Amino acid sequence: MSETDPEAFAGSWTLQMKTPIGTIDTRYRFEHVDGLWSGTATGAGEDVALTDVAVAPARGGLRVTWRQSIRRPLRLDLEFDVHIDGDTLTGESRAGRLPRTRVTGARVAP
Repeated sequence: MSETDPEAFAGSWTLQMKTPIGTIDTRYRFEHVDGLWSGTATGAGEDVALTDVAVAPARGGLRVTWRQSIRRPLRLDLEFDVHIDGDTLTGESRAGRLPRTRVTGARVAP
């Protein structure tokens, strides 16, 4: 499986979001079943289902986007747009009209 194969993205990832209230660490799990992507985020004392997960080949890796709603530390609807290069992830998240937040991450070894 190549790094530009969407199947290569499935599994667990840790993400760090640098926000005005500090860095937030979250663990993500992505699955690809019957041609559909799904996922969950675990952090800040809650498990959240991801929606609209999309994975596509992109220059030098994969582009992954998804949405999620959180209740902690604030009630927000977040949108993520990240680039995967091997076992590293970089990109941004956005909550409505708030400024974009830098996101970095790494694959969790099985």
